[in-house]
Amino acid sequence: MQVDLLIRHAAQLVTCAGPGPKRGAAMGDVGLIPDGAIAVADGVIVAVGPTDQLNCVADLTLDATGKVVCPGLVDAHTHAVYAGDRLDEFEWRLRGATYLEILRAGGGILNTVRATRAASLEQLVAESRRRLEAMLRLGTTTVEIKTGYGLDLPTELKMLQAIERLARTCPLDLIPTWLGAHAVPPEYRDHPDAYVDLLIDDMLPAIVNWYLALSPLSSLSLSTLFCDAFCELGAFDLAQSRRILEAARARGLPLKLHADEFNALGGVGLAVELEAVSVDHLDVTPPDEIERLACSNTVGVILPPVNLHLGNARYADARRMIDAGVALALSTDINPGSAPCPSLPLAMALACRYGRLTPAEALNAATLNAAYALGLGERIGSLEVGKQADLLILDAPDYRYLTFWLGDNLVERVIKRGQVVG
Repeated sequence: MQVDLLIRHAAQLVTCAGPGPKRGAAMGDVGLIPDGAIAVADGVIVAVGPTDQLNCVADLTLDATGKVVCPGLVDAHTHAVYAGDRLDEFEWRLRGATYLEILRAGGGILNTVRATRAASLEQLVAESRRRLEAMLRLGTTTVEIKTGYGLDLPTELKMLQAIERLARTCPLDLIPTWLGAHAVPPEYRDHPDAYVDLLIDDMLPAIVNWYLALSPLSSLSLSTLFCDAFCELGAFDLAQSRRILEAARARGLPLKLHADEFNALGGVGLAVELEAVSVDHLDVTPPDEIERLACSNTVGVILPPVNLHLGNARYADARRMIDAGVALALSTDINPGSAPCPSLPLAMALACRYGRLTPAEALNAATLNAAYALGLGERIGSLEVGKQADLLILDAPDYRYLTFWLGDNLVERVIKRGQVVG
């Protein structure tokens, strides 16, 4: 068989093969093939197996002796497009200020809103590109990116335009999410329900029309536009979140929801009821809501870099979630305030140490299950015949080093759609 790319003699070929999303005991199976090989043609995986069983003629052959080959990582929850920084707030937090105290004082999300509103499209693209390049070097090959630092129609559209431009010029697959309901902007501080009306009546139709008008040549035209909301004290309550999500669903948008980051307001139940693709954060989700999530098709996404950066000793109870049967994914939540972290391997390492995941569970959560958290589990997230050839070569003999070894980057090569890109 003639192929474009053949990788041979991997110490471990880790497939993370489905069916997915994985739950329970299946989370502990990474589909490991010793002395493995993988063949790629036209950007698609065409053969996977032991090296001595893959007899291919390749334009490019790579020897992975002593190394791990695994799926490219999927970051299913990020805020990677924004302008400015929040370094001052980092110091305030070190002196004892809480996240909600900073938010109420006009900092936090609203600080980044001011910087993003003031930035040109070109500045926004340039600043965000550097973050995406760092994520790629660290093994991420697909990234979900939310808006939500505009909170007005012109800036929300500018953020989407930045995501679309980056999607055309970066090797990563970028998945857009409209998060107009990220915070109540200052001009609506005393009238939050009026802002919800604005989101539903004005912003949502314009956002959908922008997406539908994308050129067929746009990378985003091959994916999906999600709608998300931040259900939390100081942001949007349960009733407001329901209004926004139901309006988006009526427009045909699949749903996500930030829930239970600081306070359990019933967001998990709402996400399950509305058949959201994912519900994210889950740091304070009560046991009965974990059970409800486990009985649904909604993927639960945990974001351990947030807990690390905020100095929060309470992490999501990921062990209970997996044991209950939740389809669990994990992400960086990269953003300027609560998670300045481009590294999914670090997020995986934190999930092992503070969520009591095994390395296998963490890898499945950051690959196949994360792909299902974006509705892309049939296309990416594992090394299986017919899937897009997104994969990594790690400079390590065992995949568990990815979560065990701290403070270094073990990613030697990044291959996206069958092409070496890093």
